[in-house]
Amino acid sequence: MCATPKVSLVLPESGTSPPIQGLQALLLQERESFLRFLRARGAGDAAEDILQDTWLRLATAQTSPVAEPRNYLFRALNNVMHDRYRSAQRARRRDGEWIEINTNDAEASDAPLPDRALAAREALAQAEAVLRAEGERVLDIFRLFRIEGLGQRAIAEHLGLSLSTVEKDLQKAYRALIRLKETQDAE
Repeated sequence: MCATPKVSLVLPESGTSPPIQGLQALLLQERESFLRFLRARGAGDAAEDILQDTWLRLATAQTSPVAEPRNYLFRALNNVMHDRYRSAQRARRRDGEWIEINTNDAEASDAPLPDRALAAREALAQAEAVLRAEGERVLDIFRLFRIEGLGQRAIAEHLGLSLSTVEKDLQKAYRALIRLKETQDAE
């Protein structure tokens, strides 16, 4: 059998606050039996926390005299235990739904719809044909700049061209793509 650490409630120094009476005093006196009660109902390691929560609720509650204080405390402990259980259930359900929603969104956004994929391939083929019509060098410079991410100066050095030639070929590529877009929009 594993020994559970004893956690005692820290009480204020005498003289600084009124003495503990009533339900709180009974909660301290019967602490072990209340902990056994909670553990028997499945509270496990949370029994101490439930006892502490009940203590705090009693400290702030305005209660009238209770005919059966021990039974009242058993009921209060049981209610706090159920509140914690329901709260944990709601949190698990909320977290599960959040994960499910985000997982489905991620899967949906990663896989394009077949008709969109076909349209994208067709648009890419049209753009490549338009750029190739401007010349193979224009297509290569555009590809290096926009797809490979090389800078204009690096492209000029790589292809053995002047920076001005690279800039002019990029302008040709952009003008050709703008004409293609205008044609598609008109259709």
